[in-house]
Amino acid sequence: MNSLEVAPVNWTVKAQEISFDVRPWINGRRIEASAKGHFATLNPANGDRLADLPACGAAEIDAAVSAARVAFERGSWANLSPRARARILMNFADAIERNADELALLDTLEMGMPIGAAAPDMRAAADAVRAVAEASDKLIDQVIPNDPSTLLLNLREPVGVVGAITPWNFPAYIGITKIAPALAVGNSVVLKPSEIASLSCLRLGELAAEAGVPDGVLNIVPGLGSGAGAALASHMDVDLLTFTGSTATGKRLIELSAQSNMKRLILECGGKSPQIVFDDIDDLDAIADAVVGSITFNSGQVCVAGSRLLVERSIHDALVERVLARAQQIEAGDPLNEATSFGPLASKDQHARVRRYYEAGQEEGAVAALPRGYSGRNDGCYWMPTVFTDVRSDMRIAQEEIFGPVLSVFAFEDELEAVRLANSTIYGLAASVWTRDLARALRLARAVKAGSVTITGKPGATAVDATAGAFEPHGQSGVGVEGGLDGMRAFTRLKSVSFAG
Repeated sequence: MNSLEVAPVNWTVKAQEISFDVRPWINGRRIEASAKGHFATLNPANGDRLADLPACGAAEIDAAVSAARVAFERGSWANLSPRARARILMNFADAIERNADELALLDTLEMGMPIGAAAPDMRAAADAVRAVAEASDKLIDQVIPNDPSTLLLNLREPVGVVGAITPWNFPAYIGITKIAPALAVGNSVVLKPSEIASLSCLRLGELAAEAGVPDGVLNIVPGLGSGAGAALASHMDVDLLTFTGSTATGKRLIELSAQSNMKRLILECGGKSPQIVFDDIDDLDAIADAVVGSITFNSGQVCVAGSRLLVERSIHDALVERVLARAQQIEAGDPLNEATSFGPLASKDQHARVRRYYEAGQEEGAVAALPRGYSGRNDGCYWMPTVFTDVRSDMRIAQEEIFGPVLSVFAFEDELEAVRLANSTIYGLAASVWTRDLARALRLARAVKAGSVTITGKPGATAVDATAGAFEPHGQSGVGVEGGLDGMRAFTRLKSVSFAG
């Protein structure tokens, strides 16, 4: 090895050396929780107990919301200029990047994402912070045409205290994508991470303080959904709640908002995203790579995973053959090995959930064309890629979000049937369309009910930078806008100000 080469990271050694601080982060410091109960965080790759976290509840949430409110009203953050906040957020991004290995390792240990994917994910998170920092002074207020003797303005103000509840599938990344836009426009934040994977989010509080975020502006409280989560969602002094997770939980949060102070909601919930392939795309090998990659990345635990494959009948058999061949080649491995691309599911509960859907698909008459199921490993929550054919739209595997590496395949005759199949679920989060026909692409982009539609005419085309665009889910995939400038505006309140005479 020459002096310019970087020695490979021994992630197994790093995992043995890492320490966990499980205490909540409130008002700029770690505090001892008053909660008596605890919950365990486990390594899904081998079942090892990593740590016991305090099951924080109303007392810790009250303290965190109070700290956030005091900080907001004091104006130590909200009254800074957008550029001043942007400089601190840039420091935050740098701190995330400096500590990317640690954050990635925490996510790998807690929920099983292979380290080869988790480490780049943290660098993408740093870039997401930079994106909102750069945009923080681009949310332009408006002067409204009016009587010449008056001046009428529309002003954007921060909403105040933002509550955030985040999932376990991309723990630190999704936490950051909620924290960053909320902070960029001047809010204070209280974050409740998933009980399955809390450690990386807890670390973010220290990194934010290191970057210069004032005390109380960012608070992070671990706990169970029924305790800390419900307390945050029903808190009378939280102005807006942002959540990513299941549709069932999203509905419960709507109830808690209505029962408390009618706080505003941004909810990104379940998905059953279609991948629609027309026969004018001739590189079936590249399509098969993309289809399998979409349903197996992070072991299929992705809200926008392409879990339904809709294929024009003329190419159905040829494409399915290629999909099966590629899925068959995937091997499960140790998430701490950089060569591993496919790890375990995040928990025993998630493993049991996927198994139930696997059994339901067979019971309802779908053909398990790739019935791999268990990986043969007895030391973790592994489930191998599974492909069902002869799927009907009324089957549970076609209608309900599985959140695992399970692909349901349909054949369609024409464009109308493709749209009907694509829109045949309660969800509308994302969709992919493979066609070289521009007119058809435009029709499908409008006809498919999804917050985000990706049109691909050439396999291997450059991916879109998702941080630049905003989207709003359809159906029971959620409410509210995320991403881009409109996603930042969602964390503001619109005020009309008039100057007369």
